[in-house]
Amino acid sequence: MADWVGGTSQLLGPLVEAMHDYVMAASKLHADDTPVPVLAPGNGKTMAGRLWAYVRHDGPAGDNAAPAVWFAYSPDRRGEHPERQLREFRSKLQADAYAGFNSY
Repeated sequence: MADWVGGTSQLLGPLVEAMHDYVMAASKLHADDTPVPVLAPGNGKTMAGRLWAYVRHDGPAGDNAAPAVWFAYSPDRRGEHPERQLREFRSKLQADAYAGFNSY
């Protein structure tokens, strides 16, 4: 079953990349992260990873572009992750007060 998931992941790679490009082309993004339990390698316990969500949706402000979301995973909440994920983004970012978003 893991091979199926891995194979599917490879096949969906171009779609994920296209979604990333579409979301990052927005004039404004909404961003947030949430903890997700993941299996810690080697010890059979879970740890808290992070799921980062970047949302393109500004319909209430008159944007007619289709809303979309791009998700990224990281094993922790260090600020280097949103910095890397947003390195090409050059517009407005709406997010909470998390210091990892300060460079935007």
